[in-house]
Amino acid sequence: MKVLHVIPSLSATQGGPSFALPLMERALAGSAVEMTVISTDDDGPGHHLPVPLDQPVSSQGATRFYFRKQADFYKVSLPLAHWLKKNVNQFDLVHIHALFSFTSTAAAWAARKQGIPYIIRPLGVLNRWGMENRRKFVKSLSFRFVETPILQHAAALHYTSHAEQQEAEQTGAKVPSVVIPLGIDTAAFEKLPGPEAFLNRFPQARGKKLVLFLSRLDAKKGLDVLLEAWAEIRKSEIGNRKSADWLLVIAGSGNVAFERGLREQADRLGMTEDILWPGFLAGAEKLSALAAATVFVLPSYSENFGIALVEALAAGLPCLTTTGVAVSREVADSDAGLVVPPEKTRLAAALEKLLADEGLRERLGGNARRLAQAQFSLAALREALLKFYHEIIFRKK
Repeated sequence: MKVLHVIPSLSATQGGPSFALPLMERALAGSAVEMTVISTDDDGPGHHLPVPLDQPVSSQGATRFYFRKQADFYKVSLPLAHWLKKNVNQFDLVHIHALFSFTSTAAAWAARKQGIPYIIRPLGVLNRWGMENRRKFVKSLSFRFVETPILQHAAALHYTSHAEQQEAEQTGAKVPSVVIPLGIDTAAFEKLPGPEAFLNRFPQARGKKLVLFLSRLDAKKGLDVLLEAWAEIRKSEIGNRKSADWLLVIAGSGNVAFERGLREQADRLGMTEDILWPGFLAGAEKLSALAAATVFVLPSYSENFGIALVEALAAGLPCLTTTGVAVSREVADSDAGLVVPPEKTRLAAALEKLLADEGLRERLGGNARRLAQAQFSLAALREALLKFYHEIIFRKK
């Protein structure tokens, strides 16, 4: 089977989606699928990845092609559209990652013109929060005149959680669909390198118990509520008793203005000394940060999956997350973490509970690792994708 994957960006600055696709490459390596990936060279607003353009690049058994991004808005790339027009008929199936993007529109139209079936992984943009809080007016017009026809002619939709599927269907997305959770290399998180690399780089964290947020800095991540909750804890009895023991670590990068706003909020709340901002962490640095953490928190308003949370589960960390995170249902059902609405008081109460109860942290951490191994492995992802692709291609024939 020859399957083409199309995604607007593979930059780490774009968070979960850019990490998910390499996981699919790893999962399908050596299988019956010959996987090709095309994307732009986007590396955040105004920036480009230092990658070869318009030529094949080998990646974990797959072949990638990068094309010049000509506009940040919708990641417009005319060379990518031209390549699709010439080459899409070489594939049995097109797997499109994202909506409300030039690359997604170009891929769907090219595939439809050539009679090639395509499936769409909408990346959570069809949920209520995404539709109402991300360029609402532009999205409403685009959804009516662009995305709706794309969805209507898709062979299927690929959701990564049942929560994402249910919320998308409430927006009117009635296309046949399947739920296939993303998989991670759990082994990498079961054998962490230890905390020393992180603590040596950030000595102010040494001797502290760390509440770690590690993800892209974005409005949907609920960081404004997390800061308010942390300030509330600092004023409480346990906060006063434990203030010397705990440190909030907000690791990640994002829009410069948004990040500056977060730091200003922390200053207004009088928490300059209570928060560490290590910036973007990847590879061994990220693993070391997870090893140094005592608790992991992902307080998002909306998250179509939650790779950062799944990695923390695999690392055996007790987790606190919110109902806006799609995999929160699995976390709650497995007693692998605490799940609350993304509200200041509820988040603060749950954090206090974790800070005060070491036995609770140990129980949640053990259950977290078992959940990751059982439901979010690369082997499970590989098996599900192969079955899904076979069904779509066979249906076509």
